[in-house]
Amino acid sequence: MKEIDFAVVGAGVAGLRAAIGLASRGARVLVVTKEALAESNTHYAQGGIAVAISGEEDVALHLEDTVAAGDGLVNFEAARVLVEEGRLRVEELLRWGTDFDRENGKLMLTREGAHSRNRILHAHGDATGAEIARSLLRHARSMEKITLQEWTTTTALTLSETGAANGIELLSADDRMARVHASAVLLASGGAGQVYSDTTNPAVATGDGIAMAWRAGAEIADMEFYQFHPTALSLPGVPRFLLSEALRGEGAWLRNARGERFMERYHALLELAPRDVVARAITREGMGKDGSQMPVYLDMRHVTKIDPVTRFPGISSFLAARGLDLRRDLVPVRPAAHYLMGGVRTDVHGHTSLNRLFAAGEAACTGVHGANRLASNSLLEGLVFGARAADAMLGETSVAAARRSQTTTSEEGMETRRAEGGKDASGAIAPLREQLQRVMWQKAALLRDAAGLRAAQQELAALADRVPDGAHRHAIELRNLHAVGKLIVDSALQREESRGAHFRNDFPRRDDAEFSRHSVGHHGEIVFEEFGVSRVEP
Repeated sequence: MKEIDFAVVGAGVAGLRAAIGLASRGARVLVVTKEALAESNTHYAQGGIAVAISGEEDVALHLEDTVAAGDGLVNFEAARVLVEEGRLRVEELLRWGTDFDRENGKLMLTREGAHSRNRILHAHGDATGAEIARSLLRHARSMEKITLQEWTTTTALTLSETGAANGIELLSADDRMARVHASAVLLASGGAGQVYSDTTNPAVATGDGIAMAWRAGAEIADMEFYQFHPTALSLPGVPRFLLSEALRGEGAWLRNARGERFMERYHALLELAPRDVVARAITREGMGKDGSQMPVYLDMRHVTKIDPVTRFPGISSFLAARGLDLRRDLVPVRPAAHYLMGGVRTDVHGHTSLNRLFAAGEAACTGVHGANRLASNSLLEGLVFGARAADAMLGETSVAAARRSQTTTSEEGMETRRAEGGKDASGAIAPLREQLQRVMWQKAALLRDAAGLRAAQQELAALADRVPDGAHRHAIELRNLHAVGKLIVDSALQREESRGAHFRNDFPRRDDAEFSRHSVGHHGEIVFEEFGVSRVEP
């Protein structure tokens, strides 16, 4: 950390791929993550990575599927980049030793919801994200230009007098603050699932990059579009463990409390309908007449073409520890917050509205997913746009120029100090965090309306006065979650229609005349704009 050219916040697929791209061309890169390097949303991705490897026809179909799933709001240019460059990025992974599953020596391809053909690669059955993260991390560790910094929380962006990003502020595990100078910063800090009480995301997913960018004045887009994965395990006292969409891709059915297979009432693609459709169907089927929660089940008992235990070893092991077996049991499920389509507004090269600030992966919003992400496009997004952001960072600031412009104020290239108000107040913060999560789940989750969203605004405003301003990680995360929650609620209230993952009970229809544009938050105001490129429907 004595001298760096670029700072990367986040060590998931987007951050690591960007760091590799920067270091391969001679740049000195600092990658910061607030827990162990393996702890990211990437690591927990089960189902696979979608990639068109069967020729130009598959590229065209992958593009059509991505646009269709996005429900009229996909940035066509970003989607084209994703599907066209995806194969190159996956071929890199193969060269770097990523162990995707094979059958008779050939890469095994499966199908998930809303895909028109088999194009999903997976690794070790249901550990695709972990395998990709392992491969990228191994490659990054082999590059001497990359410094990997664990257990360090990024607390803020630093800006020059002209408003350009020129570094980051860090908080170590022992509450020491540091200011690191860099010629450009990439936010690849992942999503914000912890804003909801029910989520498949790990505890680290607190929207840090989005909140930091918002406070620095960057534009934030499409925050009302939070994807709820339809099938998370629903057992009392058990975390909302993800039950991969690949289970339904292999033939699993959904049944309600009466034992009925119900998806035919909601979509022609049945269990393989887009995620937003399946999630709302499960919610409605599980809602009793008296408002009570009824069970909904995933049923794989009839599937004989595969052995579920062999095909899904991680899921099967988790279920077995809780007395459940995919081969013989109905498995209770319910939706849980899974993926944020919104984030820091960027172009297809990772540029944000602030000079020298870039973003990629789930923390960014290129518009590539529109209102609803197509299954297994997220890992591909991180690879493609992480690589593109690295190219843009180097293209805008050569390594030599970056070093000439270093504005370090100490021999180490960083300033350090003891954090003020750094005492761990997690005992007082935990109830506030739980209250925020309950508000968001009850009033701004799958089914929304104006009354609930306005009530959420009021409760979040009251909660703001109680959020500690100390410089400890728990307090920082709570402030970030509060900022993200407010952006979600404000954006959802402004979009008076239903589209993709955003459903309003009081405005149940899609309204292209008024809302075929993206919500953009800037300086406390939500407006609707085109994404900066012409959208062309296929």
